[in-house]
Amino acid sequence: MAEAERIIGTPDNPEAAGQDEKASSDEQVSPDEQRPKGKRKILVLFAVAVLAYALDLVTKMIVVAKLEHHEPIEIIGDLLQFNAIRNAGAAFGMGEAFTVIFTCIAAAVIVVIVRLARKLYSLPWAIALGMLLGGALGNLTDRIFRAPGVFEGAVVDFIAPKGFAVFNLADSAIVCGGFLIVILSFRGLDPDGTVHKD
Repeated sequence: MAEAERIIGTPDNPEAAGQDEKASSDEQVSPDEQRPKGKRKILVLFAVAVLAYALDLVTKMIVVAKLEHHEPIEIIGDLLQFNAIRNAGAAFGMGEAFTVIFTCIAAAVIVVIVRLARKLYSLPWAIALGMLLGGALGNLTDRIFRAPGVFEGAVVDFIAPKGFAVFNLADSAIVCGGFLIVILSFRGLDPDGTVHKD
């Protein structure tokens, strides 16, 4: 009888009863809380964003100083040229009548990415969001500081493939980041590092 009481944890055996309570409390912890997530990837996100932003900023400064108001430079014959233009619309010259709206959208995207960084544990997501953040910051800088005015500034574009719209490195970063996010979503990988299958 005493042996049975020891096993099931009766009031005569408070140590065993305490172990049962601890086991019960452990079972109530959600799987997400039990799963080790590793380190947040905030530094990766901002490192990628800074790199994308810096490359975009430097290339635009060179284009404005050396290429604007000059003849296009042929890189691969007429298949690829560097041709400086000012774009008041969105990426690839779309929607020139909605410059202020696109500026607000870019600012909102930046805020969302910064807030999402608090629960970012996935390296691929950090890279993708970093490219989006850097690209959005690059074009937003043009919107704010270039003519004709604050929040209405025209973006500097210069990469001109034949038969395609002229764009810049910020546009490229945004498109690549968005494409990577689509791939990660199809694979079921979430920003917090969890993997789910629908």
